[in-house]
Amino acid sequence: MKVIAFNGSPRRNGNTSLLINEVFNELQKEGIETELIQIGNKPVHGCTACGKCKEKKNGKCHIKNDLLNLSIEKMIDADGILIGSPVYFADITPETKALIDVVGYVTRANGHLLKHKVGAGVIAVRRGGALHTFESINNFFLINQMIVPGSSYWNFAFGREPGDVLNDEEGINTIKTLGQNMAWLLNKIHN
Repeated sequence: MKVIAFNGSPRRNGNTSLLINEVFNELQKEGIETELIQIGNKPVHGCTACGKCKEKKNGKCHIKNDLLNLSIEKMIDADGILIGSPVYFADITPETKALIDVVGYVTRANGHLLKHKVGAGVIAVRRGGALHTFESINNFFLINQMIVPGSSYWNFAFGREPGDVLNDEEGINTIKTLGQNMAWLLNKIHN
């Protein structure tokens, strides 16, 4: 089994990446392969709702969106999908939004290619907006008929400077529990 994760933070090694790695640690303990793709601070183009992916039915965005087309392939091949974003003005980053919109449109237009996969989001937040950001990611999973595991709280941790989220004991415990629950669910589905 494999989980593919997307870091929507422009800070490659920032708090969002640390949270993703906490989930990865729990998944890897259960023998689940993990891979991280950095989308934050990368040139990605949002969906224009042109409908070419629905017309062509080739599982790709026709816009020069190499990273997003690679992301679509990786999501289709994975058993689980993890999306991480910091909070930017009470929502996901623009790169995360582009990922969700393009992947969502393409995979739905090509036969609901993410249906029954496991999906989870993790959020790094300085102060406010975490719940709305979390909902933005979960809405992507739910409209794609994916299965979303819960945790002991909502999947976010507080911190401003890189590494600060590791000081949020409750947040880190929530993220670890998410990883354990995601691994359990994946094992139940695939065994």
